[in-house]
Amino acid sequence: MKKIGVILSSIILLLASCSDSEQFKVKGNISEAEGSMLYLEHVDILGNIPLDSTRLNANGNFKFAVNKYNSPEFFRLRVNNKFVNFVIDSTETVQINGDYTKLEKEYEISPSEDNEKIKELSLKLNSLQADIDKLMQKAIDKEMQVTVFNDSVANMMQHFKDNVKLNYIFKAPDKLYSYFALFMRVNDFLMFDPYNNKDDIKCFAAVATSMERKYPHSDRTKHLTNITLRGMKNTRNMEGKTLYIPEEKFSETGIIDISLNDANGNTVKLSSLKGKVVILDFMVHQSTISVGHNLFLRELYDKYKDKGLEIYQVSLDADEHYWRQTTINLPWICVRDQNGVYSPLVESYNIQTIPTIYLVDRNSNLDTKVTEMENVETRILQLLK
Repeated sequence: MKKIGVILSSIILLLASCSDSEQFKVKGNISEAEGSMLYLEHVDILGNIPLDSTRLNANGNFKFAVNKYNSPEFFRLRVNNKFVNFVIDSTETVQINGDYTKLEKEYEISPSEDNEKIKELSLKLNSLQADIDKLMQKAIDKEMQVTVFNDSVANMMQHFKDNVKLNYIFKAPDKLYSYFALFMRVNDFLMFDPYNNKDDIKCFAAVATSMERKYPHSDRTKHLTNITLRGMKNTRNMEGKTLYIPEEKFSETGIIDISLNDANGNTVKLSSLKGKVVILDFMVHQSTISVGHNLFLRELYDKYKDKGLEIYQVSLDADEHYWRQTTINLPWICVRDQNGVYSPLVESYNIQTIPTIYLVDRNSNLDTKVTEMENVETRILQLLK
């Protein structure tokens, strides 16, 4: 019996050892968050998946153990609306320490090149978001013109992207932190546009090529490759197209009618708005200027809707789900062309930049293609008379 006991003990220890070796661990300390829930989430391709959670006590210590994945995967610790992002390659142990009140500005993570760089990128992104939020509040409080807000945000975003491209993605496209960089978001839209921006697609292609070599069987690699190929195909489709119809052609024929579905599946025709002055807005909501642009439209809409103004906003977003979530609370007509930026409307309405705005008079005639946002309100007032 004694021998059997020894054998059973050995088996139990062996199984425990094997089980332990097939897990990765995340542990550490988050101070100043007593009573808050701490979540460990898998940042999956399709969304964030909760894996485990614990309520932080006064000392702030925590420890999670999760079965390992077959290829490198991304995770995050979440306390309320604050996050710490990191990557796990195998069965390692990641140590994370931080003060909840300053988590968006600093924290400590156990040394690894990828996680140190992800930390750098995350803190830079948090700083950018904070700066944009400050400008946004100024625009909301009417301390800053929306056009100035848009220009400022566009410049800040471009500077940030140029830095990330040069010092992270193109410098080391084979690193997991470069993959992380591709999917960073500000105001919940992607910093890098994989479908419409040729320069951004080059970033996706560089990382996809490297991941094909290092992780050929990873679902992330397959997903990234598909995104890259679609983006390359889209931009090739646009090359050589002549997106021009003389503006005098519009005045001869009135509007070129549009008939698209809104988020509820209802078909709304542009021509059905005859009798109103219409802002015809071609927009991609998943873009750097969408928030400021919609603020600008909201101000006009609130001032003049009772006098006969309507907005017919055509989304050229590739992501239908994102469009639905973004436009759900907008008070005007929001429709979407599933062909995105390759819609025939792009050619018909000579859309060369996003957003593009036309004004339509009460008789459904195309009146003005807006080139200076500052002049929109003046012309609307003239048309409403």
